[in-house]
Parts: sequence; structure tokens; C-alpha cells
Amino acid sequence: MATVVLSEAEKVYIVHGVQEDLRLDGRGCEDYRCAEVETDVVSNTSGSARVKLGHTDVLVGVKAEMGTPKLEKPDEGYLEFFVDCSANATPEFEGRGGEELGSEIANTLCRVFSSESTVDLKSLCINPREHCWVLYVDVLLLECGGNLFDAISVAVKAALFNTRIPKVRVLEDQEGSKEIELSDDPYDCIRLSVDNVPCIVTLNKIGYRHVVDATLQEEACSLASLLISVTSKGALTSMKKMGKGSLDPESIFEMMETGKRVGKSLHTALQKILDEEESLGTSRQKVGFLG
Repeated sequence: MATVVLSEAEKVYIVHGVQEDLRLDGRGCEDYRCAEVETDVVSNTSGSARVKLGHTDVLVGVKAEMGTPKLEKPDEGYLEFFVDCSANATPEFEGRGGEELGSEIANTLCRVFSSESTVDLKSLCINPREHCWVLYVDVLLLECGGNLFDAISVAVKAALFNTRIPKVRVLEDQEGSKEIELSDDPYDCIRLSVDNVPCIVTLNKIGYRHVVDATLQEEACSLASLLISVTSKGALTSMKKMGKGSLDPESIFEMMETGKRVGKSLHTALQKILDEEESLGTSRQKVGFLG
């Protein structure tokens, strides 16, 4: 992950500010930076989204392809995550530097989406044991400016909201062989419900307090952080501790409560943007990936 080197004086200044609920950019401890969200930005995908959070820039594309259901879940489709850390995002990603982080993020997303209620995987089944939709979720990290996991989770939720999967008819002839027919109508499609898709809230412990949406400078002052995934109703679905430092039980409880509260607000703000964009339909002016 991208890191910045701070002097001891700079660290003390940041830590003292956090204790007073005043961060370098003027935010309080529980405030997010202004986020830009745009969906339908990549033309050759089933759904896509781009999220800019401060100096963090993430692009997510979802491709629906036909596959075979997994043996243990014959009547469900499934999601596969792949994360690519662009060498332009930070010099530390040059060579093989980004591969480890990419794998860590992909594994975290798999765990966040492992809950059965997150996405209705049964709606992705075409023919039990034979055909299903596989959603390949590709995450491209374009710029790294702190708080990667939160930005990526918002972009994934927005891209899944934007995803359109063609409707399919299974035709069976007299011999019993099945043929699959895809609808030609682009509006005749399946939309995924993202009501239960969680967002990740990362809480960084700085001094005696914790902050959300940490910048790179604040991450450099934090020895431990807690990643929690929260649904729009404020339910906590998974939790992971990161960093070399330790967290006492009281801090963990406080961070969980903050995460649930902030997570609900994050979902509400994101859904409002997605609904507004959707209501504009084809009249919406697109900035696009190269905008």
C-alpha cells in the first residue's frame, strides 16, 4: 500500500489535531471526503463505475459470462474478484509491488461477499447444475491517496447496481437437448438488487481516537486499523484488523459502533447518487473513463 514518510513533528501535529477532532483538511474524525461517483463508464462491460475519493481513484467493471454452477451450489451463479494495482497509482506498485495488495483486496472482497444474503445468487442460475451467470468483477486502482478499501467497496456496489444481465430462455427439443437463447432487447435484462451489498468502513486508530476515510498522511500516523463491512441497515457482516499495532477491546467496540453509524450514512448518500443518475436515463451527460 502507498505510504508517505513524515517527520516526528508532522506526526505529532496530526495526532494532536485528531485528539481535538480537527484534521489537517478541516474534517472531523467521522467525516468522509467528498466522493465523485459515476456509473456506466466502460462500454464493453455489463456494468461499471468509477469512484474518486480525495486522491484515490478506482475503476470497476463487471462482466457477466455464462459458466457452470459450482458443485456445492448447483442452483446459484457466483462472483469472481480480480484487482489490478496500476503502476501509475504509486511508484510502490512498479514491478510486482501491487500484486500482493491486489490479492489482499480481492480476498477481502470475497469474504465481504461470502454472506448468502449479500447478492441473490439464485437469480444468476439459468439451468441448475448446467448453466449460470458468472460475474467477473475487475477492480483497477488508478490512483492511491489513502482509504483504498472503502473507495473500492463503494465502486463495486455502484458497478453492481449498474449491471444489466441479458434475459435467457432455455428451449428443450423433443430429444431432450437444451438450447439457450439470449434476448436481443438491451432493455430485457435482469437487474441485481444491491440492498444488502455491504460497504467497507476503515477506521484508523490515531492516538487515543479513531478516524474514518484516512488520508495517506493520517495512515502514516496509525499503527492499527479496523476494516468492517456494514449493510445499509447498519448490520456488521465482517471485520478485519490491520496494521502492526494492537487494539484494546474497548477501542474495538467504539470503532465498531462508529463504523455502523458512518456506514449507514455512506449507503444513504451513495444510493441517493445512484438513484439520481438512474432517473436521468439516456439524457445524462457522461464524463466517461477518459473524462
